[in-house]
Amino acid sequence: MNDKKILELFKQGQREKAFSKLYALYPKIERLVLSKGGQKQDASDVFQEALIILNRNLEKSDFKLTSSFYTYLYSVSRFIWKDVQKTFSKQELHGLNGTEVDLFHKVLEEKQYQLAEHAFLELGKRCQELLQLFYVKALSFKQIALKMQFKSEKIAKNQKYKCLVKVKDIYNTKKAVQS
Repeated sequence: MNDKKILELFKQGQREKAFSKLYALYPKIERLVLSKGGQKQDASDVFQEALIILNRNLEKSDFKLTSSFYTYLYSVSRFIWKDVQKTFSKQELHGLNGTEVDLFHKVLEEKQYQLAEHAFLELGKRCQELLQLFYVKALSFKQIALKMQFKSEKIAKNQKYKCLVKVKDIYNTKKAVQS
């Protein structure tokens, strides 16, 4: 199946079909990772992460696929693997073209997103609920106070602040460990 048909499947909301077509590219990504000293499980992990990045980008209205899916996934996978191995030299980074720089930034963005997600999941259930009510459901502090049985909206606001401080601390700790 060609790239135009796969892109059309994504546009039609048939993501499962589109991704099943993209899995035909996996053996090439596996060869890349294996040739760079990785194992089959590493290749699988790298490919999954590349697909996640592709999926997030396809959901953005301003995203334009300027290459084939293979070229895109290969480049993203290469950056993911090099990042995992921490083998970027300054010379390599300076030698990247514009498209490669964009892809590299997408990989770094995804890494930060995953750190934030893990930090959120380490919060207590109550903090998770409060932050979801505020940021996802866009409830007012008055509504949150009622729903979560706080005595006032001021307490709800203070709790939200404490939860944010806590999640930022967890995030920064995780980020420091990864560096």
